Amino acid sequence: MRTLIIISLILFYCAPDGRAQENDYTAHVNPFIGTERMGHTFPGAVAPFGFVQLSPDTDTIAYEKNGAYNPDVYAYCAGYQWEDPTIVGFSHTHFSGTGHSDLGDMLLIPTMGTLKLNPGTEDDPAAGYRSRFSHREEGASPGYYHVRLQDYDIDVELTASERVGMHRYTFHREGPVHVILDMLHGIYNYPEKNVWTFMRVESDRRVTGWRQTSGWARTRTVYFAMEFDRPFHAYGHEKTDSAIYRGFYRKFDETRGFPEMAGRGIRAYFEFDAEKGEQLQVKMALSAVSTEGALRNLAAEVPHWDFDALRAETARKWNRELSRVHAETIDDEDRTIFYTALYHAFIAPAVYEDVDGSYRGLDQNIHQSDDFENYTIFSLWDTYRALHPLFTLLQPRRTHDMIESMLAHQEQSVHGMLPVWSHHANENWCMIGYHSVSVVADAVVKGVYEDDLPRALDACVTTARYGLYDGLGDYMRLGYVPSDGNRASVSKTLEYAYDDWAIAQLARTAGDSSFEESFLRRAATWRNNYDAGSGFMRPRRSDGSWVEDFDPLDTHGQGFIEGNAWNYGLYVPHAPEQLIDVMGGEARFVSFLDTLFVMEIEDRHIAQTEDITRDGIIGNYVHGNEPGHHIPYLYNWTAQPWKTEEKVRMILDRMYGDETDGLCGNDDCGQMSAWYVFSAMGFYPVAPGSDRYYFGSPLLRSAVIDLGGGKQFRIIARDQSPENIHVAEILLNGEPLDRRYITHGEITAGGMLEFVMTNTPAMHTR
Repeated sequence: MRTLIIISLILFYCAPDGRAQENDYTAHVNPFIGTERMGHTFPGAVAPFGFVQLSPDTDTIAYEKNGAYNPDVYAYCAGYQWEDPTIVGFSHTHFSGTGHSDLGDMLLIPTMGTLKLNPGTEDDPAAGYRSRFSHREEGASPGYYHVRLQDYDIDVELTASERVGMHRYTFHREGPVHVILDMLHGIYNYPEKNVWTFMRVESDRRVTGWRQTSGWARTRTVYFAMEFDRPFHAYGHEKTDSAIYRGFYRKFDETRGFPEMAGRGIRAYFEFDAEKGEQLQVKMALSAVSTEGALRNLAAEVPHWDFDALRAETARKWNRELSRVHAETIDDEDRTIFYTALYHAFIAPAVYEDVDGSYRGLDQNIHQSDDFENYTIFSLWDTYRALHPLFTLLQPRRTHDMIESMLAHQEQSVHGMLPVWSHHANENWCMIGYHSVSVVADAVVKGVYEDDLPRALDACVTTARYGLYDGLGDYMRLGYVPSDGNRASVSKTLEYAYDDWAIAQLARTAGDSSFEESFLRRAATWRNNYDAGSGFMRPRRSDGSWVEDFDPLDTHGQGFIEGNAWNYGLYVPHAPEQLIDVMGGEARFVSFLDTLFVMEIEDRHIAQTEDITRDGIIGNYVHGNEPGHHIPYLYNWTAQPWKTEEKVRMILDRMYGDETDGLCGNDDCGQMSAWYVFSAMGFYPVAPGSDRYYFGSPLLRSAVIDLGGGKQFRIIARDQSPENIHVAEILLNGEPLDRRYITHGEITAGGMLEFVMTNTPAMHTR
């Protein structure tokens, strides 16, 4: 690895001719990091927080196999698998790093030769329209992707604005061209997923339409407007559904040259002639409102046919976002990992409104966002931990708008709840907790959201009192979620308790002492699941008795979800001092943490949890999944905080890389990456809803955080090296800091944080 030479901390470098030039942060991003199985990222073209996320899909694995869940589909959450030899096509919506999936809308692929309207198979790609490809002829950068389709000798290039995807195809042989538009294709697909699809050929260049699906989002509608840069001379389609009733459309031959296409599953084609060296361009605009909205988005964002100009503009947008942190690293590898992590963090949530501010709400009606930009894709069980706190620091305006989006969701919800896991005008109810309240409280406590605190507090309280939700009624009645009738009962109690603490912090800031006191009482309910006899958090029945046959190492059937009692039992981020006391004092607590990182765990204990693999485990500490992300920082509440420094640097080094397997678990819409960004800078938000960030061990040599308005916060790690992982002294604006945290206000005021690094553990004030 080559060592970088640091010239300056300012955000510009000097070109050979002496002129100041803006840094190109996009040059340090590798979109292929995490494209192997557990990363579940995609390498395609997307603008920062863009609705259109245009990327190749490499197979068509069905969700169902022999009437049951097909575990092979899990590898295709993002649509792309590095090990696959073929590309099916290029669809316009994707999730980045989730452990479940949906989307994959409006797949396009250019073909030559005989028309084929089925995707074929990996083993027999020639049977369908898919094509083989090679990674040697593939590349990506922020906002851009390219690949050669070997079966057709076509170069495909993709770029995108927030609402429009743009394709450029270059043909290396002459012949008939068919551009396939597959409206049946999807990610996590099954025969009943497409509810209906509809298309209109408006002219010999323009096509509009929509499709409705019922999947993870059970009522999801996406509209599109597609344009070609030159006329097609023929078109047609094939339906995969076989309806008995056809009405009087039977008087037409709908398969060819008929300008209206409707059915549950449609694959259409558009014919062109191509000379060798010729190019064809396609634009695809999306809307959740209407085809008219899609056309407005197209006209507003990409009214031209200059592919290179759009690519350059999207790269500039990425550069502006990535420049929020100017980082200098020990070597090139760390620089790539850091900026790729920041890139991943700025992919989701996604803008979910048309250019005129209209959007589809949770009630499926059309609403107008007058004073905010509406967002979707809230993977909150994952992202409240570090991603949203990172936005609170680096993206305050977007944080404000995301909270407004959540409050609008709550007002449109028939349940009166803030989002749990929501996307595309749907609540999909995935995972546990009600962690929107954490995001809201964190932004309120840190002064980022100040618009209407009574409204925000009411939304959070109403959410936390909806007794029909996931054991919440039992939790309010008993002070814990009982195991009888509730899977993952302990995890639910622990997460509800933390969320209730977050509501109390919001209530305190809003000046409501009654709600503050009542939710602080609820925040202490985590104690009800601690079994002093076993020394673990443990499931208990509604009659108060402990569940027998308890195995604290098992991730399945023990009252936890995606974790075991060793990891999840430490989930009390809002009250580490009390947890230490309950577990028998500091000495026993430190011994517990030490053991966690070195003990062995057998395969049988993780065999039934597909989100956890050996790649993401150190001892019994599971970094490849979210519930333990705060654990390395818990030594800060003991007399041995140097062990936090040691563990954090070990995780940064072992769990992240700059290759396709560079993520040790699902990125989960940016949470895994946000942990890296915070930790590499030297601090982490252990309990969002507090204004404190707790120290670890910075990996960067230096960083400059652009706070806007001309303010900057500088971080310097003096004597930084791979060996100097410990912190001898911490200074804030030149003054020694005699505590293990820094506040949000101290960062946003601007100034300088200095870490003096050493290879020797040092004692610090807690």
